[in-house]
Amino acid sequence: MKVAITGASGFIGVPLRQVLLDAGHEVLTIGRAGETRPDVVWNPSAGTIDAERLGGVDAVIHLAGANIAQRWTDSAMREIRESRVKGTTLIARTLASLTPVPRVLVSMSGVGIYGDRGEESVDEGSAPGRGFLAGVAQAWEGAADLARGAGIRVVHPRLGVVLHRSGGALAKMLPIFSLGAGGPIGSGKQWLPWVGRRDVLRALRFFIETPNVSGPVDLVGPEAVRNQDFTRVLADVVHRPAIIPVPAFAVRLMFGDMGVETVLGGQRVLPRKLLAAGFTFALPTLREALQEAVASGSSTHPPERQ
Repeated sequence: MKVAITGASGFIGVPLRQVLLDAGHEVLTIGRAGETRPDVVWNPSAGTIDAERLGGVDAVIHLAGANIAQRWTDSAMREIRESRVKGTTLIARTLASLTPVPRVLVSMSGVGIYGDRGEESVDEGSAPGRGFLAGVAQAWEGAADLARGAGIRVVHPRLGVVLHRSGGALAKMLPIFSLGAGGPIGSGKQWLPWVGRRDVLRALRFFIETPNVSGPVDLVGPEAVRNQDFTRVLADVVHRPAIIPVPAFAVRLMFGDMGVETVLGGQRVLPRKLLAAGFTFALPTLREALQEAVASGSSTHPPERQ
């Protein structure tokens, strides 16, 4: 297949490109001018893209979007939302205009769509929750409607916390835990939906190669854990104690609304639809995922295995 990727220079995009190449796919990168010389130039803010270069593409994996792990000022919240909605609208509109249209658009989303659900178990059939990220995710997924309307199969991976030492939340946590200064956050009872990066890469390939998968799909590990359980396992993996709790008020001071919604809140999400589609996790337990994530080099990724 001929596959195009937005966000191809990022934490997921870089290893994903290699995974797809290793599987025999042809890969095009979509990026801004000057960004590691992309194959297809676009500017989501300006609404421009070199559509001609996308001719003959079979699949598009849309990963691009501003980082949510920052203090949520008014300008940051606007960037987080607009980068997702404008980028997805541009991609969907462009793909819908192609002849023939691609077979599939995999357009990223997140478990933040469920909001803070306490002890409630949620899946793809659950109603969206409340909060900033829930609103962003709903608009983000809705922006792909132009592609759906053109007959393109659209998949929305609702991504949990991706585990790998080279980026994401774990890259920020490892130095702290390696010093023995880690600990549960707030009450520690909030649910933390996690997934190993290798399984994210495998699932994204699975989505483009599996015609019967469409719509939202929760992309999280099959073992549901609380923050306190995550803390305990991570500390054990790095062979350090984790006895210093981070009080809720400190999270609010450091991160503001972002910390309250993403760190102190949580969702008990299980990958029911993904498992039902026949996907098998390479890293089905948190311990396995953390062991691989911690052992992996910062510039390498494990070989793709099915």
